[in-house]
Amino acid sequence: MNITAILSVSLILFSVIDIIGSLPILINMKKEGVQINASVATGFAAIIMIAFLFFGAAILGVFGIEVSSFALAGALIIFFIGLEMILGIRIFRDHHDDGGSGSIVPIAFPLLAGAGTLTTIISLKSEYDNISIIAGIVVNLVFIYFILRSTDWLSNKISPTVISTLRKVFGIILIAIAIQMFKENL
Repeated sequence: MNITAILSVSLILFSVIDIIGSLPILINMKKEGVQINASVATGFAAIIMIAFLFFGAAILGVFGIEVSSFALAGALIIFFIGLEMILGIRIFRDHHDDGGSGSIVPIAFPLLAGAGTLTTIISLKSEYDNISIIAGIVVNLVFIYFILRSTDWLSNKISPTVISTLRKVFGIILIAIAIQMFKENL
């Protein structure tokens, strides 16, 4: 087991999933009456991520797309997500339910296991082994679970300035990761 690989994968996924940057969205959803079940959201996100890890390449094969080409596309998506985080603009649009349960849609998908996360997972296959990727996913899911469970408490403790600063820092990290992935898969 390669601890460095697990830490790298964990950090990359942490930056892409951006649960800290999603806190304002989660807090707003709770204020609008959306019920968030941390176990359900985390469980469904896990199923989606693990399934895509193992079957994503097969799905691409059906369309005749190579993993390296998908990795390049993923690098571009990650780059734009980083730009969103730094510039505070929305390139990708999220769809939200009006009240009710939001644990599966929009939290598990697309907020946690969205296009950026799935693209990153399949892109990571070109550099890391499945065990390191699964371990990185699990590390993130544990963190996500605790964040989702603590949304109310966190909304009272973290200032919007701190959340904004963290979002920008992770945006810069994502852009650097995207450039590296682009260079390696070109």
